[in-house]
Amino acid sequence: MTVHFHQEDLPAGVLAPGPVAVDTEAMGLHPARDRLCLVQISDGGGDEHLVRFAPGSDYAAPNLRAVLADPDRLKLYHFARFDLAVIKAYIGVMAAPAYCTKTASRLIRTYTDRHGLKELVKELLAIDISKQQQSSDWGAPDLSDAQKDYAASDVRYLHALREKLDERLNREGRMALAQACFDFLPSRALLDLAGWPEVDIFAHV
Repeated sequence: MTVHFHQEDLPAGVLAPGPVAVDTEAMGLHPARDRLCLVQISDGGGDEHLVRFAPGSDYAAPNLRAVLADPDRLKLYHFARFDLAVIKAYIGVMAAPAYCTKTASRLIRTYTDRHGLKELVKELLAIDISKQQQSSDWGAPDLSDAQKDYAASDVRYLHALREKLDERLNREGRMALAQACFDFLPSRALLDLAGWPEVDIFAHV
């Protein structure tokens, strides 16, 4: 298991075919205000790739862009709504089709209100991960080893989580509903970017 650190783009040919786990780190949670600093990606084979973008980046990243925009490659996220929005805002592609472990957790783990990645990994995979670097400066000139390991851990377990969550979704007959939610995520991200972040446009009032 190795964490690879890259500047401005993903090297060509480093990912195996198939689904990839994707996560992002930004200066905050508002894509219109807070710039994208890091994209993490893993094919589930044991290595994680971190792509760092410097202030003033043009976010061209042709290799990373091609992977994210590939309609035949499923992208696994934890809270896809934000990642899809910030990737669209800065890299300029809708990184779908998407699978969101947080959405799946909310649909199937209705016995709890704890749907964070740490809780999900602990219950389903019996692994305790650290979230100490969650609120750190991702725009710093140099990222610490702790930051890099934290960022890598955000994509390290998503393939295994998908398998566990799919077992439960199928068991409880909620897979079709989950897929409908996943299919809607790009539209939800576009609504966020267009100015409807907290408005339920389906509400009666």
